[in-house]
Amino acid sequence: MSDVLTILLAGGKGTRLEPLTRDRAKPAVPFAGMYRIVDFALSNCINSRLFNILVLTQYKSLSLEHHVTQGWSRFFHPEFRQSLTIAPPQQRVTEDWYLGTANAVYQNLYSVERSGAEYVLVLAADHVYKMDYRRLLTFHREHGGPATMATLRVPLAEAAGQFGVVEVDPDARVTGFQEKPEVPTPVPGDNENCLASLGIYVFTARFLIDELRKNAECADPGHDFGHHILPQIMGREPIRAFTFSGRGTGAHGYWRDVGTVDAYYQANMDLLADPPGLDLYDRTWPIYSFQPGSPPPRVAVVPEPPDRPSTGARHNIFANGAVSAGWVRGSVIGFDCRIGAGAVVEDSILFDRVMVGPGAEVRRAILDKGVQVLPGGRVGCDADEDRSRGFGVSEGGVTCVAKDTIVNGPT
Repeated sequence: MSDVLTILLAGGKGTRLEPLTRDRAKPAVPFAGMYRIVDFALSNCINSRLFNILVLTQYKSLSLEHHVTQGWSRFFHPEFRQSLTIAPPQQRVTEDWYLGTANAVYQNLYSVERSGAEYVLVLAADHVYKMDYRRLLTFHREHGGPATMATLRVPLAEAAGQFGVVEVDPDARVTGFQEKPEVPTPVPGDNENCLASLGIYVFTARFLIDELRKNAECADPGHDFGHHILPQIMGREPIRAFTFSGRGTGAHGYWRDVGTVDAYYQANMDLLADPPGLDLYDRTWPIYSFQPGSPPPRVAVVPEPPDRPSTGARHNIFANGAVSAGWVRGSVIGFDCRIGAGAVVEDSILFDRVMVGPGAEVRRAILDKGVQVLPGGRVGCDADEDRSRGFGVSEGGVTCVAKDTIVNGPT
């Protein structure tokens, strides 16, 4: 894999994840108690033996850059010609910030050329999945075209209005792209499914460099791969679609775009299913991250509250340093959280250093880092009450409380 440069696009605003992205980039949002979203793409790179990575950052990138530097530099050894480079907008070619996925790469063509890579793998840093990129790269080399798009087979009803859909012929050659169509085009020979674009691309480096330069010379250059660059190439160059299956990672083809509060919440809840949607405990394809030196979690076994309907066993995730004396069910608990005696936390996600006081209730909610729910306080129990206190409530009814908020108890 030494002839591959990986470009990790990590500069999006993440406005649909507010308030979780109020002070951090979307790829830096905590996930599964012990990780950040960016850890999944980076772990896929490590497991695929890809050790030349350019991370393009932009908005509110401080915590993301700190996490990548602190948690990931240990995997890369310059003496073996390995590199992990963080690149905010350099303004080498224009005075603009990154204007889109293609423009971000265009502004870093100096680094692409300097790398000497034969192939360029372009990834988004805000998706949750396990993927062996070597299979994608092998597919690209074998078909011999200048570009390959990674896709996922998705039922038509699920894709409608939700995914960008790639149209292909029977030979997997890309013939068109539909942006979140209400009536997706099915896969040839399979009227039940379509191919959703994953925002993952492989390019032959020389072709990519030339194409981006030609595009920049246009009167109205396009700035995005999916919307502009690839549609311009279709028809005159053979672009193929690679169908992601999860092979090589010990898992099925699980992939989630966690760009909205509801999608982010559901992806965390998928980890608690039996079996989990994405198995973090399968050592076939480990997920790495920076792990602070916290003690192991300490969780009390408490009886179920008398007013709760019994639904059988439910899983929880506790990160290191968490101490719980309350009743917790179906929840993801981050580093160094505290849950007091008599508290109830159900179907919720707690970021690092959240405190839920004695007798407090948290239901179907996401509490950002440092939130304090004082004794007797309630979150997620009444949507109108939550909105009146300035908390966000998603379309799916998930309450989000911003970082360092203090939630008072009864007066």
